[in-house]
Amino acid sequence: MGAVPVAIASDQLVVRYGDVVAVDQLSLHVAEGEVLALLGPNGAGKTSAVETMEGYRSPDAGQVRVLGLDPIADHAKLVRQMGVMLQQGGVYPVMTPRQALRLFAGYYPDPVPPDSLLERLGLDHVASTPWRRLSGGEQQRLSLSLALIGRPSVLFLDEPTAGVDLHGRAAIREVIQEQAASGVAIVLTTHELAEAEAVADRVAIIHRGRLAIEGSLAELVGGGVRFSAPADLDTTSLGQALGTSVVEATPGHYVIDADASPTLVAALGSWLAERGATLDQLRSGATLEDTYVAIVGELAQVPSESAPDPRRRGRRR
Repeated sequence: MGAVPVAIASDQLVVRYGDVVAVDQLSLHVAEGEVLALLGPNGAGKTSAVETMEGYRSPDAGQVRVLGLDPIADHAKLVRQMGVMLQQGGVYPVMTPRQALRLFAGYYPDPVPPDSLLERLGLDHVASTPWRRLSGGEQQRLSLSLALIGRPSVLFLDEPTAGVDLHGRAAIREVIQEQAASGVAIVLTTHELAEAEAVADRVAIIHRGRLAIEGSLAELVGGGVRFSAPADLDTTSLGQALGTSVVEATPGHYVIDADASPTLVAALGSWLAERGATLDQLRSGATLEDTYVAIVGELAQVPSESAPDPRRRGRRR
């Protein structure tokens, strides 16, 4: 099998606001059918990077290509093949979901039937309800529907599950996975790391405009066994009992430097029981949150003259 074609690529991308460098030599790529979760704290440069990929902001240096097109010079051609989900807004307050989808359907040569999207995203029961009366989760699902109406080849999703209930989250996850399976390249920005873990093929963490780390979830999360128990346990004694090192990462949260096994779990339970300590949570491996906190926390200690990048305001599709 040959390599999967790259659908979205930035090469040494730089975006400035006056003397402030919001995006600093950022190189990323997203293949067809791949979901990339773009993570980072507020002001990291995520929005500026994504807006440049979408063609709503010009790069100050470097290059961006989406489906082989220049997002600025070829914007009219690209926009027909691109779906953009904003975190908020984009719909007139009195417009209903059915009206909004029918309006957007008119922009594309072969749109998805609006009623099928209403059903797929669980919006058929509020199809005639004005936008302003929809719940936050319903508004998010409508925003996703609007991004899908044109059968895009690339999708940019900004906080797609923010404010969405569990049922709605499951529906959105399924739709994202369906789109990726059909070959759509997806860039997902989110602060909800569990969502990124659930749907992303690769993760890129940026901080102060620079790429801190990227890779698959398997590459970014570590091994070991983690558990919760009372704070200030004697980790030296516990390590001797388990035959490996144990550290208290944060008060009451411990990491055992070993793979999970029945013998290890039994020895841990026995050691805690002898001291009257209760085992709260036990899991194998790190989470994306563990990696994120470690990387961003470490980088936050490095002085920088960077300032938060401006947030989008009233951007239209």
